[in-house]
Amino acid sequence: MTNQPYEGYEEYPQQGWPAHAQQGYEDPQAPQHHTQQWQGQTWETQVQAPVTGATGSAGPAETAYLPQQAYEGEAQGYGGWQQQAAAPGAYGSAPVSPDAGRPHPAHPGGASPAAASSSAGYGPATVAGNARVTDAQRARLEGRSPVIEPGIQPAALTALLGLLLSGTAAIGSYALLVPLVVLQAVTAAGWFRLNGMWPARQGIALAFLGALVADAALLTAGRENAPAAILGTLGVWVLLSLVMQLRSHADPDERMYGLMATVASAALAIVATGHLAADPDAVTVGAAAVAVAVLARALPLPTPVSVVVALLAAAGAGIAVGGMTGLGAKGALLGAGAAVCALIGHRVASYDYPSRFVHFTAGVALPLSAAAPAVYVLGRAIG
Repeated sequence: MTNQPYEGYEEYPQQGWPAHAQQGYEDPQAPQHHTQQWQGQTWETQVQAPVTGATGSAGPAETAYLPQQAYEGEAQGYGGWQQQAAAPGAYGSAPVSPDAGRPHPAHPGGASPAAASSSAGYGPATVAGNARVTDAQRARLEGRSPVIEPGIQPAALTALLGLLLSGTAAIGSYALLVPLVVLQAVTAAGWFRLNGMWPARQGIALAFLGALVADAALLTAGRENAPAAILGTLGVWVLLSLVMQLRSHADPDERMYGLMATVASAALAIVATGHLAADPDAVTVGAAAVAVAVLARALPLPTPVSVVVALLAAAGAGIAVGGMTGLGAKGALLGAGAAVCALIGHRVASYDYPSRFVHFTAGVALPLSAAAPAVYVLGRAIG
């Protein structure tokens, strides 16, 4: 009885296995067995490896738009590249623009544009337009205020330019023209960058040329014809902006956006000519008041307190400088009015697409350009 199982085991290779070997793949389990082993060796199982992100799962932004491979020779490299691109610590996660919906290229060194901008306070510079998520957009998506104020350094440059306008106005019109042209050039360039449009050489050149034409027309016609010279130049430049945009081959929405940016930039640069049209004493008082107001606004104080301090400082500067000219105590009204317009320009330069370049162009120029109408109107009213 104990030898029967061994006898059955010995007979199995003689009767069963040779028969199967002669019949080839008649066994239904044999093809499945070999097929499963072959599928287990393919490169697709390496590509299908789970990828985990910072929270344990890969988001759609980390795995979107992976390029397809045309041949099997680069299969291994494709799998490795996909894992590196999706890994948050390899080359930095690629942020996705909320308006375009496409991923931005990852940056070497483990830092993405979002991380670089949050650490430095500004986003990285770009020459291809707004192809990234700016600090203001990120703040808006996170529910925070998108306003980023220029700070003390642009305020110091504004104060320096304002003092130059104030000092040269007492010398003469042609001396005032030098810092005024600088102001108009920075205004034209800063407004385009504030709207996320860079480079925009034709628009900047057109706006700056309009400012130069307004200056020349005013010097030719005289201060008594200043409204006609400024408004006439502005009307002509609106028509030129329309013609330039009609010749553009861009999409209708882009052409309208470019038209509005060009007209606004030209208007601000041309309106800055009001410093040249105003009474010299009014320019001396108003520009000095703007310089003091912007410096006071840059102090590390709460916003309401900072605004009040800036207006009071501008009024005090108006009284002090007005006593040197001939306006006397009336300079307080002129200084306060110019400061109100300057603070509006300062606020505009802090909104939408703030960056370091914006703060050192629009943040410097807009307070003085926006104050030009107040300096002209109030100077004629109290002079």
